[in-house]
Parts: sequence; structure tokens; C-alpha cells
Amino acid sequence: MAAQIKVAVIYYSATGITYQMAQAVCEAAGEAGAEVRLRKVRELAPDEAIRANSGWQAHHLETQDVPEAQIDDLGWADVVIFGSPTRYGMVAAQLKQFIDTTGPLWAQGALANKVYSGFTSTATAHGGQETTLTSLFNVFYHWGGIVVTPAYTEPSQFVAGNPYGASHTSNNGEIAPDSVALGAAALTARRAVQIGVAVKTGLAG
Repeated sequence: MAAQIKVAVIYYSATGITYQMAQAVCEAAGEAGAEVRLRKVRELAPDEAIRANSGWQAHHLETQDVPEAQIDDLGWADVVIFGSPTRYGMVAAQLKQFIDTTGPLWAQGALANKVYSGFTSTATAHGGQETTLTSLFNVFYHWGGIVVTPAYTEPSQFVAGNPYGASHTSNNGEIAPDSVALGAAALTARRAVQIGVAVKTGLAG
């Protein structure tokens, strides 16, 4: 049954930290038997701003072949996992702009009864990881979605310390996600797939 579960991993990343977490989510979802789509949301920043930051420019070029997210990806998926760096304790404008285009699907009820989860990264410790995730969950409640988090379901989560979703502190982009953050990302994906299977099976029955 897990092979029938479709997972969309939709993210925004400027310098690549959140992208690395998205890759870990995709890998774990695939290993759990899901069909996975990795999609980035459209960049809103002007080219001159991107070129002015070497890390941003490098990542922009590195991921130019990653398809951009479309609202059809949400309709296709049984499970949707969003990733975003924090911006003042909220998701990045790029991801929010994508979310704001989902009205037609929401009006049709096409976003309800799906499983949703999230992951995030911050530049500094206590930089808004939990508020970013919980603000994202508010969207899922409006959609009629089923929110799945890693919680404290494995001993590793007592090290990661964030029951709301996978998260990482990058020290302004200088520190790549470590095994703890990537492990939490993988756990998030596995739980989302597991509950997605149960929901899809239950609704089909």
C-alpha cells in the first residue's frame, strides 16, 4: 500500500540549508515506499539581490533544474511536506506566495483529508523554528488537513528537541544540517507516509 502513497515535498531555500533537509525528507519517503516529487517554489527576489550573495547565487544555479511547484502537485499528492527557512518566526515569503495561490483547490475541498507536515531552518538558535512550523500548521487546519509531526516518537527526538517538525540552526548558513537534523527530517517523512497510508486505506474502505 505504501507504494501507492504520493508525497510532494515543496520547499524554499536561499543558500541550500533547507534544500538539504528536503533531500533527506525525499530519500526517507522513497525508502518508505512512496512516490515522491521534489518541488521548489518560485523565487521572488530580484536577480541583483541573488547575485550579491555568493551562497545564494551558487545555490540558485545548483538547483535550477529542480521543477517549480504548481498547485497541481498538491492535488496529486496524498502527503505534502513543506520546508522553509524562518523569516521573523514565519515561513519565507516565497512559500507563502505559493500557498496563497491554492484558493481554487481549497474551494473545491481538494486539499482536505491529506496528511501534511513541515521542516524548517534558522540562522540563529531560538530563531523562530517552532513558531514557523506552528504558523504553517494553521494553513493545514484551514485546508482540513491532517497534521503529522515527528513528536517524541523516537529517542533521537529528545536530542533534536523539536516535536513540531525537523529543524536546524545554520549559524547564518555556515553550518550544514547534521545527523540530528537530517534524522529528524527522515523521521518526519516516515511518520507522514505511515499515517498517509492509514488515512488513504481507511478512506478507501
